[in-house]
Amino acid sequence: MKYDAVLIAGPTASGKSAAALALAEALGGVIINADSMQVYKEAPILTAQPGDAEKSRAPHLLYGHVGARQTYSVGRYATDAAAALAAARASGKLPIFVGGTGLYFMALTKGLAHIPPIPPEIRDGARALLEEIGVAALHARLAAKDPATAALLRPTDPQRVLRAYEVWEATGRPLAQWQQSPSKNGVGEPVLKNLKLAKFVLDPPRPELHARIAARFEAMVERGGLDEALALKDLDASLPAARLLGLRPLIALADGRLEKSDALSEAIAATRQFGKRQMTWFRNRMSDYVRIKPNESNIVSLLTDNFA
Repeated sequence: MKYDAVLIAGPTASGKSAAALALAEALGGVIINADSMQVYKEAPILTAQPGDAEKSRAPHLLYGHVGARQTYSVGRYATDAAAALAAARASGKLPIFVGGTGLYFMALTKGLAHIPPIPPEIRDGARALLEEIGVAALHARLAAKDPATAALLRPTDPQRVLRAYEVWEATGRPLAQWQQSPSKNGVGEPVLKNLKLAKFVLDPPRPELHARIAARFEAMVERGGLDEALALKDLDASLPAARLLGLRPLIALADGRLEKSDALSEAIAATRQFGKRQMTWFRNRMSDYVRIKPNESNIVSLLTDNFA
């Protein structure tokens, strides 16, 4: 076989899971998750995890294996991905990594950046500032110091905004710049080091992606997404799982603070903005990936031709 592994990235709702499944069936593959939200077991509907029907057609690894109240990091993902890779190769199947989290793909192909530890006084000061002025204002301050990183972050994401702010204050360098730095002395080496990789990004036209996002989110709510949101109502806002798209609008809907139409509109708008940020990341950080239009009927042949 020409390649040792396949990577399929794409924005939310672009059809990447279906593409990975088709490829796994065609070539005898194992699908390995590379999406930071699909790791959480409490939200299989809201994170669009493959269901039992899909899992019966091909093995799926690293889906729903983490509790939402755990702090799951890219470092832990790299360790889990290495174990999943070893399992796939031991079974003689093609590893197919699929997802939408840019940092996970960085861990797979470029390794983890070695960012110096943040001094306690800077960390404590940044946290105190966040509590005093709020995440939106902290994001604005970050944008004034580090516009490149701020542009990749939601102004409503306290964990990531705080992290980026801390790194700038401690090092004087943008977090985005640190993340692009190669690993050194074996620290954070790529999970897929020395493997031949076929790398793809699904690149749908924006109107099509927007329509897919709206249709999928509405279907999620009908299938039980509201119940999943309610079960996470008390989730600490500082946890990574609190960034789950649509979580807060759906909780507000259940509490009677939003009408259904308003909750859906808010969640869909946030998801579209998230998809836009994903595409910006893919363009800037993953320019060596082959772009594919997901609505083409011959998507399987486009992928399998690379294994001729």
